[in-house]
Order: sequence, then structure tokens, then C-alpha cells
Amino acid sequence: MADIKPNVQVDYKDHATVVTFVDRKILEEQDIRGLQDSLNSVLDQMDDICLVLDFCNVEFLSSAVLGLLLRLSKRIHERNGKLTLCSISPKIYEVFKITQLTKVFEISDNVENALADLA
Repeated sequence: MADIKPNVQVDYKDHATVVTFVDRKILEEQDIRGLQDSLNSVLDQMDDICLVLDFCNVEFLSSAVLGLLLRLSKRIHERNGKLTLCSISPKIYEVFKITQLTKVFEISDNVENALADLA
């Protein structure tokens, strides 16, 4: 059986959950469905969620991931939670700027700053 991708690492900090994407590329529809399932299972475990998505390993992602992030953000905000993205590569950050998603998402340089922002 093939590996389920994208691989994520979930760490529970004092006041937030940090999900780190392990794979360099999140492009395929199957990968995005797996990512959605992974993130939904994290959200389903908590009521008041403070979530940090760490993109430190990601070099490429499809536009479908942006749609997934928007749906995730809506779900978190409906539950009065908080979402911060961090460690986004310059190339991917440029896509966020062009699509004006920098106005939608809180984006930090690294996990430590993201956690501080959520505190």
C-alpha cells in the first residue's frame, strides 16, 4: 500500500497545536485529501483551537491547498479559534501576496513567533 501523503507532524504546545508539513511538495489531489483529513482530525479533537501551520519544509503547493486553507480558516474562526501560518518560503509567500491571502491569514516568520502571536 502506498504511503499516505502529505506527512504531517503534530506537536501540542502549552496553548497551541503545531502542525508541521513534512513533505516538500503538496500538489496531487490525493495528497490534498490526505492533508484535509489530517487537519480535520486535529480540529475534531479540540474545542478552543489555536493552530499553527508550519510550512518550513514545503517548497511547492497547488492552488487547491490555498482553498483548503481558506476552508480550514473559516471552520476555525466559526469555533472562535485562532490560526497562524509560519515559515512560508519566499516563493510561496509571493503567491499569498498576489492572491491577497496575506490579508486573510496571520503569517509569522517561524513557529516561536507564531506561538507568541497566539498567546
